[in-house]
Amino acid sequence: MLEPIHVVIVEDDFRIAEINRQFVNRVEGFIVTYVAKTGEEALTYLRSTEELPHLILLDVYIPDVEGLDLFWTLRSEFTEIDVIMMTAAKEVETVAETLRGGIFDYIVKPVDFDRFERTFVSYRKQKHLLTTKTELMQEEIDLLTGLQITTTPYKDTDERLPKGIDQLTLEKINVILHESDESGITALDAGSKVGVSRSTARRYLEYLVSIKEADAQLKYGDIGRPERRYIPWTE
Repeated sequence: MLEPIHVVIVEDDFRIAEINRQFVNRVEGFIVTYVAKTGEEALTYLRSTEELPHLILLDVYIPDVEGLDLFWTLRSEFTEIDVIMMTAAKEVETVAETLRGGIFDYIVKPVDFDRFERTFVSYRKQKHLLTTKTELMQEEIDLLTGLQITTTPYKDTDERLPKGIDQLTLEKINVILHESDESGITALDAGSKVGVSRSTARRYLEYLVSIKEADAQLKYGDIGRPERRYIPWTE
């Protein structure tokens, strides 16, 4: 299991900052370690802290900096930190510039939690891939470079998901699957982690098997019935 992903929020409006903090802490695997109201405060913290965050939530409109100056300072000094823009700025030039700067995502205020959570679940999956493997298969690289939060990140992207399969729940189940150890995970364990029933988790896991995102194996214990466990698909 990955260590918690540390997040710094840079937001001058304390009410929005608190909402963002609550949103982050609602997503499993993330924790807010600092909230900065100004660019100076953010840079002072980052330049002095012993442990840098993994991710920064950044607003464009920060009172003591001009435009995207803070963004480019962060990209220059702290290349190892990922950035998600969370702002009311919708100008094409701003969006394009931040995309060129390598942001993970760009979320326009006001923020909807479902949209917010989708981004963070996708980020967590990317982080897991990049920190647990020494090499990536082409399909995994395609997932990273072509990741679109608003589309289905699976092999049937041109088709509608079958009835009873929700995209967000599917993403959560897939993340849990890839975070499991080599012995795999049961439907009961997956359901418990995601917050759904065992039968629901099994339905999603079997769907992942059907599209070759997962493999199912029977594990025999000393006593009792064999246990069906799921592991990430390997060629």
